[in-house]
Amino acid sequence: MHSTKLSKQHWLLILTLSLLTFVLGTSEFVIVGILTDISSSLHMTNVKAGTLVSAFAITFAIATPLVMSATSHFPKRKWMLFLIGSFIVLNALCVISTSYIMLLALRIMTAIVTGVLISLAMIVASETMPIKKRGLAISFVFGGFTLANVVGVPIGIVIAEEYGWNATFMLTTFLGGLAFLASFFVLPHRLSQVRSSIRDQFSLLTKPRILMAFFIPALGFGATYAVFTYLVPILKEMGAPNNSVSIILFCYGFISIFSNILAGKIASHNAIGRLRFVFLVQAVVLTSLFWTTNQFVLGLINIGLMSLMAILLTTSTQLYLIDLAGIYQPKATGLAASLMPVASNVGIAFGSALGGIVYHQGNLMNVTWVGGIVAVCASLLTFFSHHLDQKQKTSE
Repeated sequence: MHSTKLSKQHWLLILTLSLLTFVLGTSEFVIVGILTDISSSLHMTNVKAGTLVSAFAITFAIATPLVMSATSHFPKRKWMLFLIGSFIVLNALCVISTSYIMLLALRIMTAIVTGVLISLAMIVASETMPIKKRGLAISFVFGGFTLANVVGVPIGIVIAEEYGWNATFMLTTFLGGLAFLASFFVLPHRLSQVRSSIRDQFSLLTKPRILMAFFIPALGFGATYAVFTYLVPILKEMGAPNNSVSIILFCYGFISIFSNILAGKIASHNAIGRLRFVFLVQAVVLTSLFWTTNQFVLGLINIGLMSLMAILLTTSTQLYLIDLAGIYQPKATGLAASLMPVASNVGIAFGSALGGIVYHQGNLMNVTWVGGIVAVCASLLTFFSHHLDQKQKTSE
């Protein structure tokens, strides 16, 4: 495919994969908004209900690379349709779930299906598009998650408030059905298939360049989440009225849609070179919150900028990992594609934990400094990675 234009078929595939990530994102994120409903319905504490979120994230991070490696030789189209079918069944069972153990088991299995489907969607988007349009395609696929946060999750929460939390899983089951139908008609029949051993796959993780590329998005997400995790207390400190917090969070999500579009543009040319400076700007935006939150309007503008910076790294680092795998272990591009979603989960856990430690030391606003420092670390790692890329090019 040497053409640089996207055909109607390309766009149909991009929209189908975006619908898939929207459905997966809604199912993953909505649980946070309906936790209290679940805990009161199943007679357990909020802390116990919270394990439904952490168990999902941990399973996602550990199982995704393992399953991607073990199934790299599966025919992609059939495997994706089977996984979407499994997603529908698991969500339908959540509707009739009557105990914590059953719900926990179903969420763990959903996490495995979700992680593998996201990785497969990224590979399909990467390998079926003209080279120059891969960044655009992958930014659209990532856009499904952004839309899930902005549109899917609020709808899921409203449904839970009106009809109970079980009804939210009816919504995700229905959405899964739509994704299955679209995928059945649109997913190409001829997708690459690689025969390789698990040992071949995991040899990729012994490459220092891959590990460096993994920690770039992990630190990038860590920087944002060191602050974002404590955004509600920060808004309270700024004097935001209680009834405005949900509107501000909605606007934060809405702005991140533009972050996604920009991410595609950054990835279109010299992505890692550009990211070096993106992280430095992110560091300035995060640390300036320390001062701007004294002024309500300035603080809100600064939080808007924080949202705009939040996911600029996604498309570039996703493609970078896939491309590096092409150089170091071409049989392991599936595993490489799964590393970016894992890195983001690692970064979110690391950032919120680091922010939590600083927050509990006393001054809430010090989390902004932590976010800034982590963003500078991401920039330094990107500078070093870019330097090694240039060195490799000149030696070839």
